[in-house]
Amino acid sequence: MTMQTSGHIDGFTREHLPAACDWPEFCFDSAGLAYPDRLNCGAELLDRNIENGLGDKVAIYSAARNITWADLRREASQVAHVLVEDMGLVPGNRVLLHGTNSIELIASWYGTILAGGVAVMTMPMLRAGEIAKVIAKGKVSHALCDAALTQPVREAAALESGLTSILAWGPDGQLARVMAAKPGTFRAADTARDDIALLAFTSGTTGDPKACAHFHSSVLAMADTFGAAVLNPDPDEIYLGTPPFAFTFGLGACVVFPARAGLATALPDRPGFEALCETIERFAVTTLFTAPTGYRALMGLWDRFDLSSLRKGVSAGEHLPAATSNAFHELSGIRLIDGIGATEMIHIFISAAGSDIRPGATGKAVPGYQARVVNEAGDPVADGEIGRLAVKGPTGCLYLDDKRQKTYVQKGWNITGDLYRRDEDGYFWYVSRADDLIVSSGYNIAGPEVEQALLLHDAVLECAVVGAADEERGTIVKAFIVLADGYDAHDDLVARLQDHVKSSIAPYKYPRAIEFLTALPKTQTGKIQRFKLR
Repeated sequence: MTMQTSGHIDGFTREHLPAACDWPEFCFDSAGLAYPDRLNCGAELLDRNIENGLGDKVAIYSAARNITWADLRREASQVAHVLVEDMGLVPGNRVLLHGTNSIELIASWYGTILAGGVAVMTMPMLRAGEIAKVIAKGKVSHALCDAALTQPVREAAALESGLTSILAWGPDGQLARVMAAKPGTFRAADTARDDIALLAFTSGTTGDPKACAHFHSSVLAMADTFGAAVLNPDPDEIYLGTPPFAFTFGLGACVVFPARAGLATALPDRPGFEALCETIERFAVTTLFTAPTGYRALMGLWDRFDLSSLRKGVSAGEHLPAATSNAFHELSGIRLIDGIGATEMIHIFISAAGSDIRPGATGKAVPGYQARVVNEAGDPVADGEIGRLAVKGPTGCLYLDDKRQKTYVQKGWNITGDLYRRDEDGYFWYVSRADDLIVSSGYNIAGPEVEQALLLHDAVLECAVVGAADEERGTIVKAFIVLADGYDAHDDLVARLQDHVKSSIAPYKYPRAIEFLTALPKTQTGKIQRFKLR
């Protein structure tokens, strides 16, 4: 891949990309994608909608206010002016964006991109020490944040002196006042298609967070592959999702995908699934993005709200068990779109929609991507055999200054860390994360398979299965279970659940230990933190 002349004055991100020999192979031709050498993805997303006559159409619905595409462009332009004229940003500087999902966060993201900055979104519940690690890794110099969340950002800045310029939005912030004096137009920075537009930090389910660098072209590519080919959006759709925008699942679902298709996003006014249902009902949301946990919660609230406007549901962040998929379909008539993505790949690369869905299978490679199952040497295995998932396409892993690049990218392929098998029809079936495979008494047992069996029992609301040390067997299968309403933890129930698993899958896979919890530990993106359970 030949690099274009950078539009960044601050060349930090390019200078700290992996060596060229460690890059994945970027495939644009097979995806039918062609982006111009000079590209600013923020301007492309906003200006295209205005040029297409959608300037007066609502871009974002929220309880506080609605905003049109023209007004979003105006506010993003004002943010860009503030960054450049008041905060001293030059193209290539990294900008920390810290806040809950909101119109202000979206406008700040666009303003950062328009100004040529590199957007670094962080999860809103991060503490100062965690934010300081992000600042240090990305050499972040500027920050825009929610006034209610300013304190940890300022504390982090005190720990890492590189962050020197901070402005906040909200009632107690100064950003709106400074923006008010700025013009509503801004000429987008002349960035290259392969300048870095954002640094996405891994969600932290294992190890230290890694900074995943993504090009301006990558932002558009996720919309032009999964967003277009799998979601197949209708012009009247309204998108809604639970993932924070700092999680690229949320950025794509609620910011980039609707913008690329000229659709609207709806934002809840508070966290929680009741607020989610209220938002669906209030704005007649058609398309929902959340994790399997979210769909299970939604089923419990179905009769309390009018959710009849929903047409599509996308599940990602965790494997979607067939039991959950079938139960949601039976209740709603909606067959959920499952998908696997990765922060390293920016979004989903294996999925299926409509009549192509096979419950329990993730799907096939999204148009524009190639996927295969490989052995430890990186060679393809036969269909039906379990191996490591390898993928390549128009996006790929570029860790910022991180030795783990060599592990994730091998022979030009991105090795995701997931174990899969492919069937003779080309469908990919999830087995487990590579570190979720439990070896007990010589048997290889995939934790998610045991989880799916447990979820078929009415007493189980949520569960996670890991390997636990055992003197006799080395490792045993242990299940952590959150019980459904109306069930109490006791020894008889443990035995019933064990018998249920034995009758559902091979008996040697049953959980020899069961622990009941009131809640499973999760990241802010909804992923179960199995390393904590281990």
